[in-house]
Amino acid sequence: MNRILVTGASGKTGRRVVEHLVGMGIQPRSALRTARGPNTVPFHWAAPETHIEALEGIGAVYLVAPPGAVDPLSAMLPFLEQALQSGVTRFVLLSASSLEAGGPMMGQVHAWLRSNVPCWIVLRPTWFMQNFSEQQHLPTIVGEDTIFSATDDGRVGFIDAEDIAAVAAVALTAADIQSGEAILTGPETLSYDQVAMLIGQAAGRDIHHHRLSEQQMAERFVAFGVPDGFAAGLAAMDSAIAKGVEERITDNVSSFTGRPAGSFAAFVTKNAAAWAKPAN
Repeated sequence: MNRILVTGASGKTGRRVVEHLVGMGIQPRSALRTARGPNTVPFHWAAPETHIEALEGIGAVYLVAPPGAVDPLSAMLPFLEQALQSGVTRFVLLSASSLEAGGPMMGQVHAWLRSNVPCWIVLRPTWFMQNFSEQQHLPTIVGEDTIFSATDDGRVGFIDAEDIAAVAAVALTAADIQSGEAILTGPETLSYDQVAMLIGQAAGRDIHHHRLSEQQMAERFVAFGVPDGFAAGLAAMDSAIAKGVEERITDNVSSFTGRPAGSFAAFVTKNAAAWAKPAN
């Protein structure tokens, strides 16, 4: 496989994709807002002048949408078109299990890739286990012993970002890969009540799941600086979980990597230190 470009290379999956590729003996190029060392390039979705350098000599790209973009296709299209002109032949997109091709947000990018590029693989993971150990839910778990959601009793096949990255590394490099999409889940479904219990067991204290309405959840996102439209979309995804749309598991992690997806129990054991109370 020709040289690989990883966008979002400092993010939850991007940095892990880089690590997996390096572990396979491949040195990818990391696209970062500010280049930091060898094999990195400065990259801004809204700055087309950075796209040409980033794409020079590249044959495959891992695509992570700009954070908070309500219309990611509009934001990503100049880069995607430049990538085709530069000779990129394989595109691996990080989307979401809840977003069908042609649907909102990343669904629009999915549909564009399907119609316009030679080889495309759209990864549609469910919600990340790392949402509880990095960013999003971490501050309220540590500070308030609470997870806030509008998911009610809905269940999710939470997936480890390490597994997403492992699948992405195969999708970027396998010689016989076919265009298509893959819904990625962990090995079991859990409610947020169960998640709170498992994290509490690992942390050594009670962690609670506080149930909110969709509107209350959207207001929380906005209060933390999420743009209104994106906040509404995120809260609606919680409501969809409550209605059962994420209550499913697949074996796609195993199909790509040859090993089973990691469990939530293993994840909380490995990450127990993340939920420790800060020393006074």
